[in-house]
Amino acid sequence: MSRFSRIVWQGKSHYCLAKENQCLLLEGDPFGEWKETGQRVPWEEAQFLSPVETCQLLAIGINYSQHAEESGSSLPDAPVLFIKASSALTGHEQDILLPAMAPNEVDYEAELAVVIGREAQAISLEQAPEVILGYTCGNDVSARDCQLRLDKQWARGKSFDTFAPLGPWIETELDPSDLRIRSLLNGQVMQDARTSDMIFDCMELVSYLSHCMTLNPGCVIMTGTPSGVGFARKPPIFLKEGDVIEVDIEGIGTLRNPVRK
Repeated sequence: MSRFSRIVWQGKSHYCLAKENQCLLLEGDPFGEWKETGQRVPWEEAQFLSPVETCQLLAIGINYSQHAEESGSSLPDAPVLFIKASSALTGHEQDILLPAMAPNEVDYEAELAVVIGREAQAISLEQAPEVILGYTCGNDVSARDCQLRLDKQWARGKSFDTFAPLGPWIETELDPSDLRIRSLLNGQVMQDARTSDMIFDCMELVSYLSHCMTLNPGCVIMTGTPSGVGFARKPPIFLKEGDVIEVDIEGIGTLRNPVRK
């Protein structure tokens, strides 16, 4: 079992293996050749970055039936794809920033994220596991006023800086078919579901998207969020300065992000 993470240590970014509360620094990266350097960094001395650098950041909307219901959407016949800007990437324990132009309706979305390890083009369902490096926790942070009322499309509202937290690491040995996935806002459970409730599972998504475009090593697919998001609650609950939002996925761990202006 390998857990690949990326950290800042002594002013430089490093890929590493997360193991027993330590980061084992690597030469190279998990998408190609790598080896351990022998250097070890305690977790408390490391600043966690997104476990992938600039990448294709693909996201799926309406992929849990109860979320479709709370959103007032019908069930899709095929995966609903949108793309987040890679500049939105951030890591575990890093701040989610409420954007100055749209600070008031920022929402959380707990998601299982698939990380592609090998180039994939027009692959079959059976081939999908061969191109997956592993899985990580993701939060598809969304400015709902931009997304739903002002722009009436998703690009800007999903792509502000820090709106794509990933981490804390990529878990390489995991069966993604039936994992508990939760979000917790200031310790209170907001979303609680299982990945078996997905309309299109991880292998279906990888195969489908590989027919849409070439998936490159390091590509991240955010697989959709379950019900319980903030805008669908009555009254709505949006992120505010001082909040802490966590995404917890069975078999991976917990992605934690404070919120500030």
